[in-house]
Amino acid sequence: PQFLIAEMAVWKLGGIVNPQSPIYTERELEEALRTTTPETVITLTAFYNHVKHVQPRTSVKRVIATNIKEYLPPVLRVLFTLVKEKKEGHRIELAAGDHWLQDLIRAGRDKGPRESLATADSGAAILMSGGTTGTPKGVLCDHRGFVMAGTQLNAWLREPLQGGNPSIMLPLPLFHTYGCCGAQSMTVIGGIPLILVPNPRDVGDVLKTIHRDHPALVCGVPTLFTAMLNHPLVQKKKIDFGPVKACFSGAAALMAETKKRFEDATSARVVEGYSLTEATMACCVNPYAGVNKIGSIGMPMPDVFVRIVDADDPSKELPPNETGEIVMSAPQLMRGYWQNDAETRAMLRVADDGKRWLFTGDLGYMDEDGYIFVVDRKKDLIKTSGFQVWPREIEEVLATHPAVAEAGVAGVPDETKGEVVHAWVVLRPGATADPAQLRAHCKANLAPYKVPAKIEIRTELPKTMVGKVLRRALRAEATSR
Repeated sequence: PQFLIAEMAVWKLGGIVNPQSPIYTERELEEALRTTTPETVITLTAFYNHVKHVQPRTSVKRVIATNIKEYLPPVLRVLFTLVKEKKEGHRIELAAGDHWLQDLIRAGRDKGPRESLATADSGAAILMSGGTTGTPKGVLCDHRGFVMAGTQLNAWLREPLQGGNPSIMLPLPLFHTYGCCGAQSMTVIGGIPLILVPNPRDVGDVLKTIHRDHPALVCGVPTLFTAMLNHPLVQKKKIDFGPVKACFSGAAALMAETKKRFEDATSARVVEGYSLTEATMACCVNPYAGVNKIGSIGMPMPDVFVRIVDADDPSKELPPNETGEIVMSAPQLMRGYWQNDAETRAMLRVADDGKRWLFTGDLGYMDEDGYIFVVDRKKDLIKTSGFQVWPREIEEVLATHPAVAEAGVAGVPDETKGEVVHAWVVLRPGATADPAQLRAHCKANLAPYKVPAKIEIRTELPKTMVGKVLRRALRAEATSR
């Protein structure tokens, strides 16, 4: 709750919110703060010392602390204070000049209401993104973008949010565009309750929250849907998914097999969407009530325009079913990268029609009906013996094997072929399979040059906070070996 309270306060003051991931190492946090240059940090007490260690090397002038127990029910607050607060690092001593958030809230109550200084064109948030180069950058979004994103999503998903008292469940971080620009904007504009889940990795708690609170729409990522399917509570049919009308999947590619299994298990429609941080949730989304084509991210929402252009000659627009770079135009595209004009010019370009177009760095195609299919990231493209291989295609095939829960694929340097395909696989609980069996499955479904030269079975795959498999990390690990 403190995130939302602080965010609204910053916006009323005419300020910009710059959310950061709490799992950053000190090096990563320092780099992010140096990139975005904030003056004030509001932090949970568990991360207070983390912030103070990097503060001298950043632009941060003041730190405001808040304890997670402040909005717990009275009994839980007492138990937390006695059992967990000190043990888990939530009890701190404030340094001179720092403040408690609750003290500032109490002091502010005496001053009465104040007029908001935010305008449609003023900056709302700086969100972190690696862009197409993978280097940390701050994406500047304005209030107009947040309003547009929320309005579009509410219009597109109106059917599952009609009737009764619908709510939206968000077991995702609010520092990511999915939660911050998407789910949050939908609920604020639509007047819809937002159910926050603090730890989406506690899948049991996620499921119990669904069972207790009956959300109409569940926002998630593919890895979360897979984890729920594999949880004993779901396998034993102990969770009531009846009130859930739809699940929105984003932030990473949704495997067709995962979508089918989840819809079969829950009867809830899984709607896949696609966007970038740089687009402020300007989305392509599958229809809720219309046709969902297997492997498609859907079609552009209202006021969102998409073209497929030649990856080497962006002035050339491609016809249906030809693969090229996905570019999009929408009212809510980012204003630019914070204090980084060169990277902004590379991503945002003004065409002859006067529209600003965002070059996504994603390869895909559009069919005759306007449905868009993402093939892969340009930078993830594997070139082996002159052939082009897209990791997602191989991941999709591996996901259809009955023993496979998750898969990641990347190209690894090879002296003979330039690159060879490597795959990393996590098996479903209780399932067994060896690399030879998985390669045989790939041989039956893929051209020979696409079959992984090596398949490694692991207990988990490296991921971002929102569940994207870190192919770069897998590639770096294999290359170093």
